[in-house]
Amino acid sequence: MDYQFKDIEQKWQKFWADNQTFKADTSSEKPKYYVLDMFPYPSGAGLHVGHPLGYIASDIFSRYKRLKGFNVLHPMGYDSFGLPAEQYAIQTGQHPVITTEANIATYRRQLDQIGFSFDWSREVRTSEPGYYKWTQWIFMQLFNSWYNLETDKAEDITTLIEKFNAAGSADVKAVCDEDVRDFMPSDWATFSPEEKQIELLKYRLTYLKESTVNWCPALGTVLANDEVKDGFSERGGYPVEQKKMMQWSMRISAYAERLLQGLDTIDWPEPVKEMQRNWIGKSVGASVKFKVKSEKLKETIEVFTTRVDTIFGVSFIVLAPEHELVASLTTDAQKSDIENYIAQTKKKSELDRMADTKTVSGAFTGSYVINPVNNELVPIW
Repeated sequence: MDYQFKDIEQKWQKFWADNQTFKADTSSEKPKYYVLDMFPYPSGAGLHVGHPLGYIASDIFSRYKRLKGFNVLHPMGYDSFGLPAEQYAIQTGQHPVITTEANIATYRRQLDQIGFSFDWSREVRTSEPGYYKWTQWIFMQLFNSWYNLETDKAEDITTLIEKFNAAGSADVKAVCDEDVRDFMPSDWATFSPEEKQIELLKYRLTYLKESTVNWCPALGTVLANDEVKDGFSERGGYPVEQKKMMQWSMRISAYAERLLQGLDTIDWPEPVKEMQRNWIGKSVGASVKFKVKSEKLKETIEVFTTRVDTIFGVSFIVLAPEHELVASLTTDAQKSDIENYIAQTKKKSELDRMADTKTVSGAFTGSYVINPVNNELVPIW
C-alpha cells in the first residue's frame, strides 16, 4: 500500500491546528525553552528555499525539546514593516498594505503545508500598530535619556538639563558627541529653545548623525547591506551608490562593557560570541597624530592603534575613500587614479567592503605624513 503523503499531512496539520498542539502553556510547571527563528520579510510572492532550510532545523530542535519534557515556546511572525515591503509595493505598483496582507497569507499557507510546530497564537507582524507602538516607545525612552558616566547608567534628559541650569557643562561626564560645547549656566540661560535642543541632541541616546548609506536612485530608497550584491540591488538589479545622509543612530558604545560582560553569562558557541565582541568593537590602545607634509595644508591625521610600540615601523597610512581630507591630499598626478578608485568603492556596500579580505586594493594620494617618532615620510593611500 502506498503512503498517502497528502492525506496524512493534511489530517495531522488539521489536528494540530484544531487542538493548538504547539501552543505554549503559560501555567505549565515544565522547564521553559524558547526557540526563535528570524522572521521572513513578506516581500515576495512566496517563500524561497532558504526559508525552510533554517526553519526545519529549528523545528526539529523544538520537537526534540518537547519530547524531552520542556514547555517549548516556538513562535513565528513576519518582518513586514520596512524597506523590503516598501520596495515590493513600489515594484508592483500597489499599496504596501495590500501586498503585505497578500504575501503573508501565502507565506502562512506554505508554512502550514510544510508542517512546522509554530505557536501561531503568538504570531507577530511588525507592521501592526500593536507591535510598532512598542518600538516607538523604546525609541522615545532612548531619545529622552542620556548616559551619565558618574552613575554608570542612563538617566532622564531632565537631569542633564538640571545640571546645565546649575553648573553648565563643566562637571558633566557623559557619553556624547565629540563637538559638545563648553558653557556656563549663564550661557545656557541665554540659549534659544532651538540651541538648547541642538546641544541636548549631542547627549541623547538616540541622535541624528550623517552616515554613509546604500542609496539606489532607481528605487528611490536606502538599502540594507544584505540587499546589495556587487554594487547592484537584489531587487531589480539597479546600480547602488554610497551616499551620506542624516540617519538616526544609537549610542551603543555606552553599553560596550556591559555587553561584553553579558556574553560571559550566556551559553552561546564561542565563534558567535567572538562575532558579537567584534561587533561591539571595544578596543584599548592609543591615538597617534601624524602631521601632513605640506606647505599649504596644516593638517594632522589621527590614527588609533592597539600596538603603539609598532609605530616605528609604519610603512603607509590608509584613509577611507570618503574621508574629508582625500580631495585636498590628492596631487594632480594622482587625481585620476583616486577618482576612479572612489567611483569603484561607491558601488560596493559597507558589508561587501568589509567581507572582501582577500583582495587588497587602494590608490596612492601622492601625499605623505611625518612619523612623529623618527620623522620619516609615510605615504598616504
